[in-house]
Amino acid sequence: MKDLAKKRRRPALEAPLSEFEQQERARLSAKVALYDAIAVWRLEKVVERQHYYSTQLQRLVASLVVPGSRVLELGCGLGDLLAAVQPTVGLGLDLSPKMIEIAQQRHPELTFRVADIERDPLPEGPFDFVILSDVIGHLGDIERGLDRVRGMISPNARVIVTYYSFLWEPALKVAEQLGLKTRWPEQNWVSLQDIVNFLHLSDFEVVRKGTDILLPVKVPGLSELANRVITKFPGVKETALIDYVVARPVATPTVAPLPSVSVICPCRNEKGNIRAAIERTPVMGPMTELIFVDGNSSDGTREEIQAAIQEYKGPLLLSLIDQGDGKGKGDAVRKGFAAAKADVLMILDSDLTVPPEDLPKFYRALVTQKGDFINGVRLVYPMEGEAMRFLNLLGNKFFSLALSWLLEQPIKDSLCGTKVLYRRDYDRIQAHRAFFGDFDPFGDFDLLFGAARLNLKIVDLPVRYRARTYGDTKISRFSHGWLLLKMTAFGFRKLRMGL
Repeated sequence: MKDLAKKRRRPALEAPLSEFEQQERARLSAKVALYDAIAVWRLEKVVERQHYYSTQLQRLVASLVVPGSRVLELGCGLGDLLAAVQPTVGLGLDLSPKMIEIAQQRHPELTFRVADIERDPLPEGPFDFVILSDVIGHLGDIERGLDRVRGMISPNARVIVTYYSFLWEPALKVAEQLGLKTRWPEQNWVSLQDIVNFLHLSDFEVVRKGTDILLPVKVPGLSELANRVITKFPGVKETALIDYVVARPVATPTVAPLPSVSVICPCRNEKGNIRAAIERTPVMGPMTELIFVDGNSSDGTREEIQAAIQEYKGPLLLSLIDQGDGKGKGDAVRKGFAAAKADVLMILDSDLTVPPEDLPKFYRALVTQKGDFINGVRLVYPMEGEAMRFLNLLGNKFFSLALSWLLEQPIKDSLCGTKVLYRRDYDRIQAHRAFFGDFDPFGDFDLLFGAARLNLKIVDLPVRYRARTYGDTKISRFSHGWLLLKMTAFGFRKLRMGL
């Protein structure tokens, strides 16, 4: 699938990095420095205190690894887990040079290297097992990390992922405050279902999943019974600390010919984001068009779009349409879809809080048949600053639970603006829109309800939600929240009650 997104490449000595790329590099440098400091602290303060928990985690992972295997651990930390599985060939990679230095000293019989698994060249392998223990909580792009694993494994390899259950979040925060646990920076909010979904997006099939470790501290006479017996019982296992998944690689579907793409960008008073949207939107498939739908802007957005179109010399096909008398994002999206010429329809919010650089992920998920409707999710990765205010976050989580129950498919974020589907499926949604009526000014529920009505497979695709750099949010937390609640009740009446 290397040809799915043909991004423009910068020659080695060309223009300086964009502001977005500079921010990404600065974020990575800060992360490395923090992990180096944590490495020393872990060695001095935590290793002995966490000895019981560490041995239980090692017991679990070792039970999943066949003895005498070639094992790669990503995010290996101090190397103790890799040593515990006793590989014939063992390689550990970590972002932190200090972690690697300490790991090599502690386990000289193994090999450790400094590497950013999302960006740096990786070893060829092949490996029989790849272990990611608690690593996905720290990755900036989990899907990219898993995609890169595939190039290092044998056809019969297994990938083992462990992560803690968020039911334990309050207790773990207390342990950090007491110095009983490593105080990591804010981690990704990843459930067991999210892990399964990420593996699905990266062409892995889950063959085994479960939970383990009910008591992470040693209580004589009780801990072993709880962790080896009681935690296996239904109703109890759901409360365990660790979720784990074992997955195998599956073939990536062949796509030919690749479909063309129309990116619809509704905008109202977003003048400062227009040129960035054009510059950062990648070409996908044989043709990509970017359609701006201006909602009667008063800050010069329309004029900025016209000027940018006249000056543009790149590979995108650019166009502008006016929303006219219509109101709301939903109306703007429908008008943009009506004007689109391509096979695949995408929505890109003009505030660019979902980076245009993430659009190829949606394209790949759709054309490789991961789902019929690819739904963006902002509630996995930590958000920048005020990218989503606290009440907005609570509202989104509430509506995601309500929509998952209502649509009978897992929907973690109902209101992320980025949604992708084939034109042919949108045409079917449009043809059956009378079933629901014109009830949704946002457009999110209209599309989700329509997809569910047609039994389309909806797949969540997590994205990193960025802080807005220009303009103000168009969301009113209370009035719009009440409207969304009414739309949820409306959907229940139509979809579940058939009224």
